[in-house]
Amino acid sequence: MAADKTVSLQESRTLKAADRPGQPGQPGSDERPSREEACAAVRTLIRWAGDDPDREGLRSTPDRVVRSYEDLFSGYQEDPIVLLQKTFEEVENYDEMVLLRDIRFESHCEHHILPIIGQAHIGYLPDRRVVGVSKLARLVDLYARRMQIQEKMTAQIANTIDEVLKPKGVAVVIEGTHQCMTTRGVHKPGASMVTSRMLGGFRRDARTRREFLSMIGEGGSRIVQV
Repeated sequence: MAADKTVSLQESRTLKAADRPGQPGQPGSDERPSREEACAAVRTLIRWAGDDPDREGLRSTPDRVVRSYEDLFSGYQEDPIVLLQKTFEEVENYDEMVLLRDIRFESHCEHHILPIIGQAHIGYLPDRRVVGVSKLARLVDLYARRMQIQEKMTAQIANTIDEVLKPKGVAVVIEGTHQCMTTRGVHKPGASMVTSRMLGGFRRDARTRREFLSMIGEGGSRIVQV
């Protein structure tokens, strides 16, 4: 059975407090409004839009919206440190790239609270320890289930892996379609945004970076460094 290692509390302190649950101003803190207040806010928005929240079709909508928010923004209640704590060291000196690609996610733009739908690709160069592969997908979901901008989400995922696992390098590429610009505003359906974060060996070594981009099927011409 593979040995595992738990990341120390000291290592966890390097992540920004805003990335941890229960911070002031975030759900999970003492400042979080009550469920009744949230439902009342939805009723106000329905009235502002021009409809009647008491008519039959909308009577249960405020509660449904609040319940959907609990799911859509559940990432505020999760701790990325706890998620990545358990690692494995019996890897037979494996030190080549670990890559998980095509991780679908659904997030929401923090400017309009409209969906961002896309996929993430994560690679890292392990340094004596690895993490369970499903934890990488869950890390994407954790940050996606918050109000986001794609550039910040890309950096958060990469920085968390780098600071917790302390690998020799981390690479994250995210491709997303933003409904705030496809269904409103400039109305550009089909447009997608690509962001990347390269750390350690992926930033220093162009060959390693090209290998990663080749493995995810990305030629690199559309990559935006953040």
